[in-house]
Amino acid sequence: MKLDILHETVYDYDFPVDITQHLAHLKPNDCLGQRVLSTSLMVSPEPDYFEDRTDIFGNVSTFFSIESRHTRLKTVAKSVIEIDPANAYVQNNLISPVWEDARNFHRYQAHQPIAPAADFVFSSPMILFDDAFIQFAKECFLPKTPILIAVVALMQKIHHELQYETASTDVNTRAIDSLKNRKGVCQDFAHIMISCLRMLGLPAQYVSGYMLTKPPPGKPRLIGSDASHAWVAIYIPAVNGFSEAGWFHFDPTNNRWGRHAPGEEYVILSRGRDYTDVSPIRGVIHGGGNHHLSVAVTVLPFNEKLFA
Repeated sequence: MKLDILHETVYDYDFPVDITQHLAHLKPNDCLGQRVLSTSLMVSPEPDYFEDRTDIFGNVSTFFSIESRHTRLKTVAKSVIEIDPANAYVQNNLISPVWEDARNFHRYQAHQPIAPAADFVFSSPMILFDDAFIQFAKECFLPKTPILIAVVALMQKIHHELQYETASTDVNTRAIDSLKNRKGVCQDFAHIMISCLRMLGLPAQYVSGYMLTKPPPGKPRLIGSDASHAWVAIYIPAVNGFSEAGWFHFDPTNNRWGRHAPGEEYVILSRGRDYTDVSPIRGVIHGGGNHHLSVAVTVLPFNEKLFA
């Protein structure tokens, strides 16, 4: 399956901006179950400096600076992605190591190499540890529970017990506040699930991306009406005979999970410790005053021809 993705971002400033520097995560790259056929990023006004880099997590990050005065900044990211359903969504049976063994695999041991995924066990800017996460997750992680069964139970608990409510939070909302208020959006649900897993000593990533949605029956697909999405990946090691070590993906917002993605409608954009590592665009400006932000995302099957 091929998907066209268009992600447009516009900043309108109250006063002219004299100089700006930004870092964008708007270009996906190849991974298991996903192949990038094309990707591009257009910036207006034209940048004085523009460079694609690979960050510490393996994501494509684009740095650009604009040194001419402007009152509007616009970015347009276009990608064509090919998804292999056979690799992207293999929901295996729930045979897996018990969660304590998975946790112990990532613990530091003298004179032993550190497992790379252990970097995702620690706190991060938006994942601050609190005993409330242990209390929330403990009924899912009973002693000797297979880790896949435990993590699926946690995903379902978040999905059923927390309310999805648009505009109830913003990008700076802490996971503990979303948990206390029992509501949020996909970013909050992902941060809560990651917080629970890391408090238990299990490595968990924040994954940003896109999801192909279906319009209501009889209604046309609306251009620009989609949004970026976020979910969680957890590393399960090859211990106790488990042979399929790797990152398994869980989407608590939609109650879906899978081996390389939660489903064939998902496109992985970037991965990091939390939202701050993979925000679509962030930076610093000189001037500008207040700004007005508008974002439009469109995800379409390739045969609907978003791009000419």
